Amino acid sequence: MDKNTVIGLLLITAIIIGFTIYNRPSQEQIAEQQRLRDSISLAETQHTEVLDKGEITSDTSSIAQIEQGDNISNFFSAGSTQKGENTDSLNTVIPSTHAEELIVLENDKVRLVLNTKGGSIQSAQLKEYLHYLGDSLFLFENQKEARFNLELFNRNSVRLSTEEEYFTPIRSANDNSIIMRLQQSADQYIDFVYTLPENEYMMDFDIRVVGMRNGLHPESLTNFRLNWEQKIRQQEKGRAFENRYSRIHYKYDKQDVNRLSESKNDKKELSDPIKWIAFKDQYFSVVIIGEKPFNNTLLTSEILSDADYIKDYKAEVWSPVEVSPEGDLISAGFKYYFGPVHYNTLKAYDEGVSNRSDKLELEEIVHLGYKWLSWVNKWFVIPIFNFFLTLNWSMGLIILILTLMVKIIISPLTYKSYMSSAKMRVLRPQIQDIEKKFPGKEQDMMMKRQQATMELYNKAGVSPMSGCLPMVIQMPVLLALFFFFPSAIELRQQSFLWADDLSTFDSVIQWSGNIPLITKFIGNHISIFCLLMTVTNVIYAKYNMASMDTGQQTMPGMKSMPVIMSVFMFFFLNSYPSGLNYYYFLSTLITIIITTIMKKVIDEDKILIQLEANKKKPRKKKSGFMARLEEAQKLQEKQAREQAKKNSKR
Repeated sequence: MDKNTVIGLLLITAIIIGFTIYNRPSQEQIAEQQRLRDSISLAETQHTEVLDKGEITSDTSSIAQIEQGDNISNFFSAGSTQKGENTDSLNTVIPSTHAEELIVLENDKVRLVLNTKGGSIQSAQLKEYLHYLGDSLFLFENQKEARFNLELFNRNSVRLSTEEEYFTPIRSANDNSIIMRLQQSADQYIDFVYTLPENEYMMDFDIRVVGMRNGLHPESLTNFRLNWEQKIRQQEKGRAFENRYSRIHYKYDKQDVNRLSESKNDKKELSDPIKWIAFKDQYFSVVIIGEKPFNNTLLTSEILSDADYIKDYKAEVWSPVEVSPEGDLISAGFKYYFGPVHYNTLKAYDEGVSNRSDKLELEEIVHLGYKWLSWVNKWFVIPIFNFFLTLNWSMGLIILILTLMVKIIISPLTYKSYMSSAKMRVLRPQIQDIEKKFPGKEQDMMMKRQQATMELYNKAGVSPMSGCLPMVIQMPVLLALFFFFPSAIELRQQSFLWADDLSTFDSVIQWSGNIPLITKFIGNHISIFCLLMTVTNVIYAKYNMASMDTGQQTMPGMKSMPVIMSVFMFFFLNSYPSGLNYYYFLSTLITIIITTIMKKVIDEDKILIQLEANKKKPRKKKSGFMARLEEAQKLQEKQAREQAKKNSKR
């Protein structure tokens, strides 16, 4: 192991250790986390002891078995009566019937259904979107698919789980707000306040506990214990692909956005404060945002084999509360986002926020590629794409124009790459002469042949690497578009030619059942655009290999590698969005056209004359790369001669 390798390994180790130390929780955070756990553990232990002594005859660990009045009375009995809040502005108080009632809260974008049992949101429908089968699109539709629970303890260790209690709905005068109230008396109650503004995906949600300052367990005076759960419905045609883009995202307070694994069951316990949690599928998400960052968060993601659901998400958090100066109100504020995973829509929630650490950065749940790559989509692809959307053109035409623009931008690089290949191609007869001069596959002959070839290129002013560099430079754009198309909700249910939905695969042939090997790699269909893309790539690979032949000997099988890779891409991209395969098809087709035009326009005889003239000029100093390459060749040749001598002595 050389010196540079050792230094590199030591630096990497130091960075990892430093990063771990920097990101580990502070002693205060560890102490707070332990205090919360000990507190709830003590409350549950005390609660169990009370049950064992027979002081409470019902098993409150199963709240559903307790009658409504008895359970509320047991919980609120530990609190002192306080003056309640002013409700003069509220009307339409519906008396509680201890039965489920459904209350609708909606605007032009979202329709929410609240259930008096639990006082929580039972159903969330996005009005502007449809399920892939054409039905209304629900993020969830009943309490089996979505669950919310607030858990409180009083000083007597009696637990209240709101999901099993029956609330009374109170409508506001302007009809955009609903209070779900769990009430013991005029001065003691728990309110869930839902406020949905007009034409918005974002809703305000407040929890208010009134008249229990002296009756709550000390922990409930500082943090509410909350549980959110949601089963993620299959909303798109391609289940396997949708699964790949469905995951839980979360943002550390004033820090970066992270996520749980999408490819396996995952669970994380987070001690650092969390600003928001997103339950995301491919194109839609429910986001829970805390007015104050959540403490001690536990997130769980489970992959489901159910025909209707793809994943099960769970979040258990401790949410800090605020106590009013008078002490009669304990509250916590939140925001719910029910809407599309659309970059500009999510980014708009940070408008007017100048300090980056205060921004929500909800747009980070849109998967636009790795951090070093996503800037291409954020600053180039998305603005251009959105501009064309304002023109009301068809999506197929927009993708065509976008492809042409990308090709125009990288055309100087394409030209430079072609010129490099043309220079090497016109030197092919001279390369073949070198092959004849140094025939054979012996190591020393191969080294002499390679050295003579590099010498020829150097004299003629040709750099073999100049053709590769333009390809490397344009790779970020090509890769960025690979990530853009599967995340662009604008393509969803947009048709073009035979493809009825550019956000998923288009199938010319489809079958049921499992075909060994075939189903595993390409699914139960063949995509037309993917097939066209593959055929075009094979044609281009063959054309390119013929035109780029420089006469040098290559390793066996290398000439067929581009064709093999083109066929391999069919198996890889067959389940990807037809919009992406349409783009690749157009891109390759335009490249073939450009290459053909260049071949007709560029005079290779003139290139050869110029190269021959370069040989007569004084030799320029070799580039760093060429000098190092030549030095390496000489060293390798020397080692080969020494090895040959040793072998001859034996």
